[in-house]
Amino acid sequence: MFFSEDETATKVSKYSRINRNTVNRLYYLFRLRIAQMSVAQVPVLGEFEVDESYFGARRVRGKRGRGAAGKTPVFGILKRDGKIYVNIVKNCKKEQLLPIIEGKVLEGSTIYSDGWKSYDGLILNGYDHYRVYHSKNEFSRGKTHINGIESFWSYTKRRLSKFNGLSDKVFHLHLMESEFRWNLRNENIYDILLSDFRKNPL
Repeated sequence: MFFSEDETATKVSKYSRINRNTVNRLYYLFRLRIAQMSVAQVPVLGEFEVDESYFGARRVRGKRGRGAAGKTPVFGILKRDGKIYVNIVKNCKKEQLLPIIEGKVLEGSTIYSDGWKSYDGLILNGYDHYRVYHSKNEFSRGKTHINGIESFWSYTKRRLSKFNGLSDKVFHLHLMESEFRWNLRNENIYDILLSDFRKNPL
């Protein structure tokens, strides 16, 4: 129950008087199961928002834009009125992002993005592509915006901030957990996890 309510292991240890290491171990197993549940999805048709964000160390003073030192790049694809898919990437170049898009989004779909150059050529790959140019203080133009995926980034960064820093070893699991919680935010996570654990005990 505490895990489904997104309570930290530190608080749960105090509430339950269970050893912190034991709680950490259980939380690790829960997150591992969630990551396993985030299986690859077949490409689908629809309207999508794509964007990248950076997680981890604070930006280095004087370093601006994508790829700031000390941060982990994460790419996301949000299906409007649907789910989000996130993936840690080496960098935000076209060679990294385009294969992910092609693996999740069917040709003929509509994609909304910002003005990042890695999205150049999406039309040539069979997508309808619309942009907002944040560099020109443009954030919404009718249906052309990426407000949905930006809401996810804000939610995830707020959520992860309570852990006071995460090692590279566990960051992926926490990212997958954020994806899981966002996609099921209107459902009973406790019941979903309980049902899964009954079928597949830890």
